[in-house]
Amino acid sequence: MLPRKNRNERSGAAALSALLIFFLLLTVYSAGCHPRDETRLPNHLYLRLNSNPTTLDPALITDVQGGGIAAKLFNGLVRFDEDLTIVPDIARSWSLSEDQRTYTFRLRNTVRFSNGRTVKAEDFRYSFERVLTPGTKAPLTWVLDKIEGAGDFISGKAGSVSGIRVVDDHTLVLRLEKPFGPFLSLLAMVTAYVVPREEVERLGQDFGTHPQGTGPFLLREWKHGQDLILEAREDYFDGRSKLKGIVFRVIPEDLTAVLEFETGRLDVLLIPSAEYRHFTTDPAWRDLVFGKPGLNSYYLGLNCTRPPFNDLRVRQAVNMAIDRRHILNTVFEKRGVLATGPVPPGLWKNSRSPALAGGYAYDPEKAKALISQAGATGAVVRIFISADPEVLDIVGVIQNYLAAAGLKAEITQLDWSAFKHAVNKGEPDAFWLSWWADYPDPENFLFPLFHSASVGPSGNRTRLIDQDLDRIIETAQKTTSAAKRYRLYQEAENRIVQNAPWVFMWHRADYYVIQPWVKEFKIYPI
Repeated sequence: MLPRKNRNERSGAAALSALLIFFLLLTVYSAGCHPRDETRLPNHLYLRLNSNPTTLDPALITDVQGGGIAAKLFNGLVRFDEDLTIVPDIARSWSLSEDQRTYTFRLRNTVRFSNGRTVKAEDFRYSFERVLTPGTKAPLTWVLDKIEGAGDFISGKAGSVSGIRVVDDHTLVLRLEKPFGPFLSLLAMVTAYVVPREEVERLGQDFGTHPQGTGPFLLREWKHGQDLILEAREDYFDGRSKLKGIVFRVIPEDLTAVLEFETGRLDVLLIPSAEYRHFTTDPAWRDLVFGKPGLNSYYLGLNCTRPPFNDLRVRQAVNMAIDRRHILNTVFEKRGVLATGPVPPGLWKNSRSPALAGGYAYDPEKAKALISQAGATGAVVRIFISADPEVLDIVGVIQNYLAAAGLKAEITQLDWSAFKHAVNKGEPDAFWLSWWADYPDPENFLFPLFHSASVGPSGNRTRLIDQDLDRIIETAQKTTSAAKRYRLYQEAENRIVQNAPWVFMWHRADYYVIQPWVKEFKIYPI
């Protein structure tokens, strides 16, 4: 099984995955309460971007800024609803063959690109093959490489992807190499959005700055480094937005963004970590703060190939030695929920992992005894972190807990590039990272992070090798029955918790503050 080339690991507390996008299903202004600023466009929602998007071409997007905007300009076959359930998007329905490998999608006949042309099944074939074409240099080809024939197409052995078949204008068939339970979740990702061939070929590289999509908005103006203005489409197949448009303002500095929000020039603000206490305690704003746990896991990774963490007893002891709840409630100001395993609780839906009821309780005496039994008392462990002040504060507290248990921790701070290089090579004994979901399925927190095929840069940086765990994950991947697949996920997570390759810290929540004139505000976790 080939590893994926994921890029959603993060070290700093303020970072977001490229695809963990907090959608704002927004909104309307209440009558008479909107800001009196003549420079504002009427009935436009003003939002912040902390950096300029690199591109708005779905095949090339990897950053959260580009992904969030593209989701308003494009559509895929399917999408996620508020409960992270797959629902129809351009595909009005679909069916799966008995061998669990062939998906037949029936498309709506009312969907148009912003250039006016009706979307057809052939557009999806073109869009998918474009992603898989090496010359496109798409960074997330793994989203579609499970389709039969994708490998031969990528390597140049075939001129088309054999597993993509257009039956007629409104019927598309996708056949997989083998069953893959979360496949529909992959099709809801930005990479699988449909694009019009004629516009891509006409614009070339400029398609990323002049996108033509199917979404509820179209790009009206993009002043790089300043703002992007989206305009609502009158002919959107799923109904016109209540807004006339959205203005994304590029504001790199947090303090500037806070000032712009407090003076009414932004309508919604993702609260910077340093400003969390201000907004949650200020009477003017505290009732306008909304948050939701994200699909992420923050952890201290333990290198299973380096002493003393090549001893299971020491890894389990470290989990018991650290009072995670105290750190979460103090240093991290309660901005999350305690983790008892790698999979965020929001991904279990109606099932409940046994690991979520267990995990490791704070037990410093037992931790000290286990470290002594392993002959590791006094051992020096090197913890690598990135140059993030908040991470240094957190790991500084962890250092004290480890000292009390008998381990001497030395903290090494590196810039992100050097840190990532060192961790990928397996140099540190321990390291601080977080993982954010590409798509809302527990598989995305299991195969990339703990399967032996993912050891190293692909995600399994603790270098845990467990063949029984590999088999459980692989069986889950091939299981299309959700109930059976989730039982296997639970079994896998329990085994991971027992192996203790991480200190399972928490699942971070992000908080937004809104202006009083913003109504019908919802947070979508992907």
